[in-house]
Amino acid sequence: MATTPAISPSRRDDAEVFYPTGDSRPVGETPIHRDNLLIGVKVLDRHFAADPMIYVSGNMFVYYEKGNRRKHVSPDVFVAVGVPKDKPRDAYFVWEEEHVPDVVIELTSKSTQGEDIDDKMSIYQDEMPVREYFLFDPKDEYLDPPLQGYRMSEGKLVPIEMANGRLPSEVLGLDLERDGEWLRYYDPVAGRWLPTPDEREAALEAALAAERDRAEAERERLATELKESGEELERLRRELEAWRRRYGGPPAS
Repeated sequence: MATTPAISPSRRDDAEVFYPTGDSRPVGETPIHRDNLLIGVKVLDRHFAADPMIYVSGNMFVYYEKGNRRKHVSPDVFVAVGVPKDKPRDAYFVWEEEHVPDVVIELTSKSTQGEDIDDKMSIYQDEMPVREYFLFDPKDEYLDPPLQGYRMSEGKLVPIEMANGRLPSEVLGLDLERDGEWLRYYDPVAGRWLPTPDEREAALEAALAAERDRAEAERERLATELKESGEELERLRRELEAWRRRYGGPPAS
């Protein structure tokens, strides 16, 4: 049974145009596309968590022409610098935010290549000009190389050159890198990939296990010291008792 698109009733312009916040269609993504999307949003959101004016989202309707509900895109991952992150949003309205997304990342496939390379490229260059646009083909179906990036220069999105196998993002201060079917984000200052949620959890579990091992080793050390101290005390008590028996004096209590 068809469902009614989600509507944001408070979002309308002077012409009483309503802007859907969803199209009621199932998301036609492969698991690897879906996971790259979710991990990308989580990793970038955590990386910029301390900055209240960097908004990270994905798979959200971005409307870029007031009064025209058809003028929207739904980037897989996007980052807007200078936009408050704590503002509740069901969709992103460029005229309300007074700022277009700065970086857009699309997880592309052979079935969406026309939309991602032609339609969206035109939108991101001419209608909603972004500073950087990245395309990643995780299944290596058609894009050669599978990871490509573009940066705005004099009104045109021009290719970003690879550096050490990575695509540098001037906006993010990070490098984008392909790791098989995964899109990774490399911090050139720290000299490492930003950890995924699974990697963070594994690192936390390893740290907790190491702390438990350290605490257990310390407990065993203290138990050994206590045992040795008790044995030493007993030895001294016996020596004192022998001395008293030999030279007289009250017995040890």
